Amino acid sequence: MSANTHDYVMMASCPARSGIIAAVTGFLSNNQCYISELSQYDDEHLGHFFLRARFRFNEQVTPDIASLKRDFSAVAEGLSMQWQVFDRAVPMRVILMVSKFDHCLLDLLYRKNKGELPITISAIVSNHLDLRPIAERDGIRFIYLPVTKENKAQQEAELMNVVEETQAELVVLARYMQILSDTLCRKLAGRAINIHHSFLPGFKGAMPYHQAYHRGVKLIGATAHYVTSDLDEGPIIEQEVQRVDHTYRPEDLVAVGRNTETIALSRAVKLHADHRIFLDENKTVIFR
Repeated sequence: MSANTHDYVMMASCPARSGIIAAVTGFLSNNQCYISELSQYDDEHLGHFFLRARFRFNEQVTPDIASLKRDFSAVAEGLSMQWQVFDRAVPMRVILMVSKFDHCLLDLLYRKNKGELPITISAIVSNHLDLRPIAERDGIRFIYLPVTKENKAQQEAELMNVVEETQAELVVLARYMQILSDTLCRKLAGRAINIHHSFLPGFKGAMPYHQAYHRGVKLIGATAHYVTSDLDEGPIIEQEVQRVDHTYRPEDLVAVGRNTETIALSRAVKLHADHRIFLDENKTVIFR
């Protein structure tokens, strides 16, 4: 085993065929790399193949990731492969979007500060000023973009300016209570995560947990998913549920809901930041 602990992640997908694993692992081995983790999945229904490899250069080998990527491009071309290589020492650049609820924001900040999430937060964007003190406390840039019918397109364009300026790789809607336009959803496809309570579409509108209380629900849940133009119907990344019963009052259900939302969202962000998720049409392939 190499003493070199600087490692990388390769994510690759291509049409399914024989010899893909041998081509990738053989290339890495021939280029003096040690594979510490390897996962693959063949979606036989759609004919898609997915592979994730975590690797590092062997001991006494001078790492040259640029040359490795250049040389692998010929292998990938022969397999009609889409691929990327990520340096695990570089945290993912993330923008958080919030409104007035603070529980998801506070949980993500806590986990990031504890080293549980390999991310750096470039900015916190909000359509309200309520959570500005939290951003200032953590020394994070706070951007106030109030949204109305009249200025929605302008503010979304400003958001994209922030994404491009900060080179953000992921946008997290941490209880951001605005519907994004179809145009913005397309621009952020595969790099924006939202969280919602899993009652949808059963309990739409205001006070869903009070609606749930009056219907006597037995499970409280939350779903983290990629943002698409179909509201709250994007590819699912993570779900969390907790059993409840008749003794739970509406305020108890709200508290349980907050807990499930923070758990599902933080897990989804970590999976994405760890480069473990592939989009497979309208669903996800996740190597845990």
